[in-house]
Amino acid sequence: QVQRVESGGGLAQAGGSLTLSCAASGRTFTSCVTGWFRQAPGKGREFVAVINWTSGGTYYANSVKGRFTISRDNAKNTVYLQMNSLKPEDTAVYYCAARRYSGSYYYPHEYEYDYWGQGTQVTVSS
Repeated sequence: QVQRVESGGGLAQAGGSLTLSCAASGRTFTSCVTGWFRQAPGKGREFVAVINWTSGGTYYANSVKGRFTISRDNAKNTVYLQMNSLKPEDTAVYYCAARRYSGSYYYPHEYEYDYWGQGTQVTVSS
């Protein structure tokens, strides 16, 4: 199976910024949708943002809307998550996920994705 590799996680202060990257590892692949999810300690995995690879259309969870931006680089086959105005509540392991096919739906559920990365830790201090 094709793997996804996240990078860019680390420590940040409240109000700071971090940019996460999601790249393919190993074999080449085709993906219509790429999403970001996160899981905080003691909580379930939650949807963060999603982008349609072809159209560039995006959708965000209310908790990050206005602060986070998801984007893609077609040449590099990479998806990014720009996180601004970070809050301690953003602390979590962030996962990149890819889905092969798409319609008009935004796919905010983890079971709708085919490939997943290993996760990268983001910690925001107050």
